[in-house]
Amino acid sequence: MENQAKTPEQILEELGYTLPEPRQAVGNYVGCVRVGNLLFTAGQGTNEYRGSLGKDVTIEVGYDAARQCMLNLLAVVKQEVGELSRVKRIVKILGFVNSEPDFTDQPKVMNGASDLLVAVFGEKGKHGRSAVGMAQLPLNNAVEVEMIVEIEE
Repeated sequence: MENQAKTPEQILEELGYTLPEPRQAVGNYVGCVRVGNLLFTAGQGTNEYRGSLGKDVTIEVGYDAARQCMLNLLAVVKQEVGELSRVKRIVKILGFVNSEPDFTDQPKVMNGASDLLVAVFGEKGKHGRSAVGMAQLPLNNAVEVEMIVEIEE
């Protein structure tokens, strides 16, 4: 079976990933807002990866954290639209990396999220991206990611 005939969920399974249950909001907001055929997600961190890149967390662990953030985001998208095959295009992701002042490898960390999207969605997974360093993130998360997704009507 070629990748184009497989669902994104099947590809995730073949890659060894399982989508988690969508995480509950920790404030007065929703996990996803739909405007026409665009989904705007709230930022997703992880429960597993804490600390600052350049001090407590290596680039490799940060990469894993960004990938887990993306799995959390895909779970939110799936909950909103029912199945990931409704994704028409990943438009943009914005990654916040908990960073020490002299840490400058935020793009390498965010490749964890980007690489997963391209592996799962192919050309539709290629996206615009910003990767920025932050002095601190909520709950001491190492990484937080938000995403804009175009979906099929």
